[in-house]
Amino acid sequence: MRDLCSALQNKTYFNYGGQGPLPSPSLEAIAASWSRVQELGPFTADVWPYIASEVNSTRCLLAQYCGVPPHRLALTENVTSGCVLPLWGLPFDEGDRLLIGDCEHPGVVSACVELARRQNLAIDVLPVKHLRGDQSQCDVSVVEAMAQTLTPRTRLVVLSHLLWNTGQVMPIAAVAYQLTQHPQQPFLLVDAAQSFGQIPVEEAAAADIYAFTGHKWACGPEGLGGVALSERVLAKAAPTVIGWRSLRDESKADLTSKDLFHHDSRRFEVATSCVPLMAGLRCSLQLLDNEGSAQQRWDRIRNLSSDLWQALQGLEHVKPLLEVPPASGLVSFQVDGDVPPAEHVKKLGAQGLWIRDLADPSCLRACTHITTTEEDINTLVAAISAL
Repeated sequence: MRDLCSALQNKTYFNYGGQGPLPSPSLEAIAASWSRVQELGPFTADVWPYIASEVNSTRCLLAQYCGVPPHRLALTENVTSGCVLPLWGLPFDEGDRLLIGDCEHPGVVSACVELARRQNLAIDVLPVKHLRGDQSQCDVSVVEAMAQTLTPRTRLVVLSHLLWNTGQVMPIAAVAYQLTQHPQQPFLLVDAAQSFGQIPVEEAAAADIYAFTGHKWACGPEGLGGVALSERVLAKAAPTVIGWRSLRDESKADLTSKDLFHHDSRRFEVATSCVPLMAGLRCSLQLLDNEGSAQQRWDRIRNLSSDLWQALQGLEHVKPLLEVPPASGLVSFQVDGDVPPAEHVKKLGAQGLWIRDLADPSCLRACTHITTTEEDINTLVAAISAL
């Protein structure tokens, strides 16, 4: 697969957690789909069966990856819309409380803050940023922290499957079970930006809202993702941003109907999307599958990230955030000294080495994928040592 990614031919790339490279066959699939739409006519009776087939096959494939039936999988443009559209439709009462992990992405946090402001909700913080050790100990600590921070009025918990800054995996299945024992049975929203396409997601996708994108670890095009929704979200959440795709009958405006919207996940889809992107994402997922099962790919990613983590451990003035080898491809670390992390990124970029800096906690982050090589790791470690 590495040989199919032109973005990997002229640089040493470690930014899969930001955006994965698009393989050439996926780009070709997008172009072929666009050509087909134009051949059929972009707005003709002939094109609609083709578009319906593209949408349905993509929905079914993403649902299969998440282990949910297709009617529970909504297509989205990105992780944020996948999180926010159903989130804002959940039933809240004034005084309800939201419990948010302290490593969540600013986009989701800001949406929760604004939701709380508008509906007079309160926000509590779930401390997970300090968890940087053994996975089993982390799992126990998360459950204990949940027990201490949940309140009788907690109505929603927001927690990523894989923390985008520290790289720690969260025990989503255990958290979901814990919430079923709570009197309120709070909804569970999971940001899956860093998990989909990298680690097996079926167990975690049992959350109420499990939102992911195709342009990171799945190496698909930007502008296409999905969200797996629980049956109770479909039953209780109202549509928020509304368009023709949300409607059971898009052909006419109805001022009297009390049953306007789809009863399944489509109530959270809005309007026109870029259909050719779907062919590109399906192609990328097939290329990943050609490299091995989800478990085999995850094992390879962890072997590579462990090698990088071990090498960084051996460098003077460099400290990985995690105390043990990572359980994913995210390797975050800090470099002693007064030089801001962003300056290190610039210096490495000038050498054709691409990682990123993060603000909270202040650190650098390098990501390994199945397309990463030992030579890539050696080159990066040598450059960091030279800093």
